[in-house]
Amino acid sequence: MPEVSIVVPVYNIKDYLEKCVDSILRQTERDFELLLVDDGSTDGSGELCDALAERDGRIRVIHQENKGLGGARNTGIEEARGEWLLLVDSDDWIEPEILEKALEAAKRENADMVLFGFRSVDLQGKELGVFRDKLPKNQALAPKTCKELLLASPCAWNKLYKTSLFQRSGVRYPLRVWYEDIRTTLKLMLFAQRIVALDEIGYNYLQRPGSIIQSLNVERNVEILEAFDDIFTYFRKQGLWEEYREELCFLTLFHVYLTASVRVIRLNRRHALIPKFAAYLQEHFPDHRKNPYRSTLTRNQKIVLSLLEKKLYFLIALLFQIKG
Repeated sequence: MPEVSIVVPVYNIKDYLEKCVDSILRQTERDFELLLVDDGSTDGSGELCDALAERDGRIRVIHQENKGLGGARNTGIEEARGEWLLLVDSDDWIEPEILEKALEAAKRENADMVLFGFRSVDLQGKELGVFRDKLPKNQALAPKTCKELLLASPCAWNKLYKTSLFQRSGVRYPLRVWYEDIRTTLKLMLFAQRIVALDEIGYNYLQRPGSIIQSLNVERNVEILEAFDDIFTYFRKQGLWEEYREELCFLTLFHVYLTASVRVIRLNRRHALIPKFAAYLQEHFPDHRKNPYRSTLTRNQKIVLSLLEKKLYFLIALLFQIKG
């Protein structure tokens, strides 16, 4: 049995898939299986998956009717035979040593999850930013005692998971929604007893036209509210709302009020969703201005937050227009 199962959901991504797969096959850790889950592709991606599988016996291809990103990930999780699980999106690529380093840390600390840093890049290969979670590095942490773990990047793909974490928790990715990562990662963390954060940059996240982060479908940003409704309901059912209230408050401030508002403002600064995001934060956390995690925001984030609170949306739009 392979030690690690690497799951790559594939949907109409033919132009980018081979680079992703090559980066996985070049890993210095060799004991893995690569599951390519063809999610009903119509552009030849499914046929490319089959061709790639002929090159390397570690590749296994699963063809299925379209279920969306979450559904494809779930299929891979169910089919995984490895003790450990890595999720990679099919237009991204990973660094050659990241699997070896993450696996070593997981075994050394008997961890359920290992986090590592990532960089965002554009189609020309230009580095747009580097992200590392602000957590103690290379040591076992527990959400009960290090609640800041819940503030780590919620991305599905910058983490090595113990496969049994999905089995024990019963947590799976929701189907056909935006913001499926944050809905899932926060729930998984509640079941993880030991988590390790590495200082390594192991993942390259491609920002390209057509991706969710670049989508011009402004209306679908309302799904961030549905995602947080789901998260709040789950924490209350687990009896953990009060225990993690400060963390949930900051997550709402950051992902709903700050990030989602900016995303909408850049497309339409008069859109009705902007005051709706503000009202959502105020409704659930009327004391959000006293949240201790606000001090962890960067200088630029604090500036944008201040402009948001003053409703100076045109200045926010102008700032991002100048920036990019």
